[in-house]
Amino acid sequence: MKVKVGDRVPEWTLERVTPERMRTVAAIFRDPNPVHWDREFSERVGLAGRVVNQSPVNLGYVVNMLLAWTGPASLRRLRVEFPAPVLDGDRVMAGGVVKAIHSEGGRRLAECEVWLDRQDGQRAVQGIAVVELPTGG
Repeated sequence: MKVKVGDRVPEWTLERVTPERMRTVAAIFRDPNPVHWDREFSERVGLAGRVVNQSPVNLGYVVNMLLAWTGPASLRRLRVEFPAPVLDGDRVMAGGVVKAIHSEGGRRLAECEVWLDRQDGQRAVQGIAVVELPTGG
């Protein structure tokens, strides 16, 4: 894999975030916050009755993109923030761009700016990831 500064990470897309998955994740996380599963509550707090996807799941979409690009054991560092929520029904697209390439312990690492955008252009996740490039990258 030949990678250079300025290359884009291949985009990863989820066509529709579903409230059923949010409800399941809330149960698995034992998250009692009704913003993740109660449409009436979401209406009362100004979200037009749309429930909010959990931030760790949104981060997972970015991780999916990185691992699809460089392999299942490639992620070395990841630091993100969550400037906007992802709501049920949203289409989300994870993307990234290589900002630097360096060597560490005989391995080639790519530092990438990464993000998750909603279909309306709102950025839901943004940050920096470091991945190990496959041999030959």
